[in-house]
Amino acid sequence: MVAAAAAVEREADRLTELDSAIGDADHGNNMQRGFAAVVKALEADAPTAPGAVLTSAGRQLISTVGGASGPLYGTLLRRSGKTLGDAAQVTRQELRAGLRAGVDAVMQLGGAAPGDKTMLDALVPAVAALETSFEAAAAAAEEGALATVPMRARKGRASYLGERSIGHQDPGATSSALLFATLAEVAA
Repeated sequence: MVAAAAAVEREADRLTELDSAIGDADHGNNMQRGFAAVVKALEADAPTAPGAVLTSAGRQLISTVGGASGPLYGTLLRRSGKTLGDAAQVTRQELRAGLRAGVDAVMQLGGAAPGDKTMLDALVPAVAALETSFEAAAAAAEEGALATVPMRARKGRASYLGERSIGHQDPGATSSALLFATLAEVAA
């Protein structure tokens, strides 16, 4: 989570720039504020189990991030954490199962699916590729984020733009790819 917060801090302006084209220009700032709160909360009370870390991070994101990002990322992390439970260590396959449960919860909450030009376009292929490796998951997330450029948004604020959403990379898919890249770096 500390590495994720640093990555979000580093890329906040880029995320906001992407969001200014098809959203409300706050994605980078919201993610930055949320992950800073996650780090602060974990420093104050650091759970030792991976599932508890994700659950705590999800709670913080829900309570500190505005817009859709807080509830969506918060749901992703909370459901993933709850699926992992209290195990002191988890395997890559167990993490994949936890993240799959989190992604399913995000799909249910937002009513979106891959191809709708959302964070799911990076998350779904990343979780599938996690079967192979952390590096494969990061590459799949990046490919998924880039694949949103020619898509027309069907969900979220960008969907209000209709055809004008085509040609812009989705900021949520981009931040999801950033988080998977960070996961791969830390796992290495």
